Amino acid sequence: MRTGVIAKKLGMTRFFDEAGGHVPVTVLSLDGCQVTGQRTQDKDGYVALQLGAGAKKAKNTNQAQRGQFAKALVEPKRIVAEFRVDEAGLIDVGAEFTADHFVPGQMVDIQGVTIGKGFAGGMKRWNFGGLRATHGVSLSHRALGSTGQRQDPGKTFKGKKMGGHLGVETVTTQNLTVVRVDVERGLIMIKGAVPGSEGSYVKVSDAIKKALPAGAPTPGGFRKAGEAQAEAAPAEGAE
Repeated sequence: MRTGVIAKKLGMTRFFDEAGGHVPVTVLSLDGCQVTGQRTQDKDGYVALQLGAGAKKAKNTNQAQRGQFAKALVEPKRIVAEFRVDEAGLIDVGAEFTADHFVPGQMVDIQGVTIGKGFAGGMKRWNFGGLRATHGVSLSHRALGSTGQRQDPGKTFKGKKMGGHLGVETVTTQNLTVVRVDVERGLIMIKGAVPGSEGSYVKVSDAIKKALPAGAPTPGGFRKAGEAQAEAAPAEGAE
């Protein structure tokens, strides 16, 4: 079992396939997604990789996390998450993931926090039909309707579908297709919509209901910490 990655949602665009068909895609960016820790069976009781993504100022990072990032020799990260893997899926701390971790045509599952929509009524929140729009209903066409009973029990039960806060929920969308990957810019193009607002972070992992493609790299597509520094050195010298 391979690890997933943490990606930043940039927005949506579109492609045209060979037949001229319109393909809407969501663009995800690997914003410095690195391995920040390992969880082993002997020490922690389970096997997993801890990943971090996004830049964060050290002064805005608590002391415990600063010590953890310093031990891993990585910059402070804005978001941290764990992905369960098997023993063969462990990757060295400090390794940075690349876009070729996924291959075009692969199915993935993406988890994110949905867009907040504030207070919503029963029709928008629960898809209620509303009241009649003709005779007998006065200025309450979108009203919720009856919520309780008569004298017995004479109350509204907890959990009743009513108006309230809508959105800001953790949602996982399964079996989304990877259309294209850009290794140089660290971009992953996903066909269709992805949960979350622009600028938010999502967790992308291999689809649990689909087989892993034969061309997918194992244990993953990444470059080691030393290789990343070697690529960055010429750019620093050029400045």
